[in-house]
Amino acid sequence: MQAAARLMCICALFILGSCGGDRVALTPLQPGDTVLAFGDSLTAGFGAAAQQSYPEVLENLALLNIINAGVSGELSAAGLQRLPALLAQHQPKLVIICHGGNDMLRSRGNNAAKNNILQMIALIREQAAEVLLLGVPRPGVFLSTADFYDEIAEETGVAYLPDLMQEVLGNASLKSDAVHPNAAGYQLIASDIHAYLLEAGAL
Repeated sequence: MQAAARLMCICALFILGSCGGDRVALTPLQPGDTVLAFGDSLTAGFGAAAQQSYPEVLENLALLNIINAGVSGELSAAGLQRLPALLAQHQPKLVIICHGGNDMLRSRGNNAAKNNILQMIALIREQAAEVLLLGVPRPGVFLSTADFYDEIAEETGVAYLPDLMQEVLGNASLKSDAVHPNAAGYQLIASDIHAYLLEAGAL
């Protein structure tokens, strides 16, 4: 029994170590540094009060200046056009990207969304800022994160939370409608991002 228990402990430590290894290290942020939360309605906070969106909740948790740059209904092509002015205006140290969901909902093609997000990442890096990418699930009864987010993370090496949105939108108690979180859902998103930033060394 003791040998079996030791084996279980070793396996648990190995799993935890593996999870930690998946975290991309981020440059430490100072209190008051600017973070740009960039995306569509999932960033804007559709389905909850303005102060309950994940960027607003995260700002209070992380003590950072978080700009909510979410636009409901936006396609990734429009986001790509909008991003340069925001980078110039706010000069963020970190950009959290949660985009591409509307491309999938409107059947605009995953390749277009992938290419647009890749260009967003390139623009952000040109400004010497870092990226945290959030995966978005493809529409369907059984939600799973669209494969192109994994491809983007692998190709660019950005910090990445693949399954957070899938977990929230797969839980009816955390949703305001079929595709948007409620206040509790946004709270969980903010808490998980905060935990990631802590583990990645940003906070």
